[in-house]
Amino acid sequence: MKREVKGTTRVCGLIGNPVHHTLSPAIHNTLNDITDTDMVYVPFEVKGEDVEAAVKGALALDVLGLNVTVPHKSAVIPFLEEIDPVAERIGAVNTLVRTQDGNGFRGYNTDYSGLNRSLREAGVDMLGKPVVILGAGGVSRPAAFLAASEGAAEIFVLNRTLEKAEKLCEDVNSYIGKDVAKPMELGKYKELPDDRKYICLQMTMVGMYPNAENAVIEDPDFYKKVEIGFDAVYRPLNTRFLRLCEEAGAKCISGLKMLLYQGIDAYEMWNGVRIKESVCSKLYGKLLGELMEGRSIVLTGFMGSGKSSVAVRLCEILGYEMLDSDAEIEQMQSATINTIFKEQGEGAFRDMETEFVKELAEENRKHIILSVGGGLPIKPENREYLKKIGTVVFLKAKPDTVYARVKGDKSRPLLKADDVLGKIKELQEARRDVYKAACDLEIDTDDKTIDQVANEIIELML
Repeated sequence: MKREVKGTTRVCGLIGNPVHHTLSPAIHNTLNDITDTDMVYVPFEVKGEDVEAAVKGALALDVLGLNVTVPHKSAVIPFLEEIDPVAERIGAVNTLVRTQDGNGFRGYNTDYSGLNRSLREAGVDMLGKPVVILGAGGVSRPAAFLAASEGAAEIFVLNRTLEKAEKLCEDVNSYIGKDVAKPMELGKYKELPDDRKYICLQMTMVGMYPNAENAVIEDPDFYKKVEIGFDAVYRPLNTRFLRLCEEAGAKCISGLKMLLYQGIDAYEMWNGVRIKESVCSKLYGKLLGELMEGRSIVLTGFMGSGKSSVAVRLCEILGYEMLDSDAEIEQMQSATINTIFKEQGEGAFRDMETEFVKELAEENRKHIILSVGGGLPIKPENREYLKKIGTVVFLKAKPDTVYARVKGDKSRPLLKADDVLGKIKELQEARRDVYKAACDLEIDTDDKTIDQVANEIIELML
């Protein structure tokens, strides 16, 4: 949604280099719409030598607040009027808030609070646990201080440049009052003790789009030591680091929630509001939709595969619009599918399906979830139209599963048979290759909840 800029509109933004990939505008401008706040948020690409000028310029232009991203999280500190004690301890800030007198900015580190909240939400407890932190840069610093504050037994900071890891560990140990943090060169990861499982926080930019097939450590043996893997990279959502963790049996946590919560914390400070949990959930779905670039999703499959229920859940998560081909045709014809079959025949109904998907494909709409009737993909031209509409997902279910789901539904014209289970098996066998030819993705729905299927689709889309 494009916001109307009024004379009193306040401006917040992001300074960093690069910033073209950021999802921060989606967070803050969506919150502006939800809370009806007269504010706009824009990214500013700022080179290292221009950080001071950027801060002074923001003050002169009466900018309400700024986020700060790499590589300026420490470089910006000398140009602040005040700094929050937590951010000062960490030695990095990512949020600038106007001081009370309005003459400068006070620096905060909401990476710290955002990471803490995302880990707690995922059920991660670092008390007494060994922690590995990959990287020693701006995002690694709050991670190391958080691990120390949460009572981690040991914190191993692995970095390509040992000196940087040594400095971070020295700062953490000085703060905590004991030698809990230990520096290591990244290439010496094999020297980590083998007699324990680690919480591993991947805090580098390695693996970020477009270099999504990279991981800071590629050795599968390393991941056998990982119990919980967190990746600060959120684009793509399922990074190579997380895939390697998953393959080794570790619990995986994406950095998207950290991004969400650090942004919400900043927004609350700028605007003096509290964001409800329900809004957080809605906003998280918005971010997932942004990562999917608004691509629409088409759900196909046999009756009883869960298309309608999954479509509803996907719309709830992503904030997309839901369309059902059968429901749309019934509305256009002012008649039920049963009536259309009875009065006009199946051929006429199939022509109606083709006309519907053809028009939808020509509209080239985004942000929709389309659930289609079980027979719609039979016609080859329909399959072509579906692929133009969006990513086509084939939801599969065994005949017994389908029978259990639809046996009491008398509204389905193709199930008016003496042997309903036999009819299901016959139709599934006849249509299996059609569904496979029509789809981009296949997902089994047997023994899965609606949430599990919906989340699996989102993960595959990303």
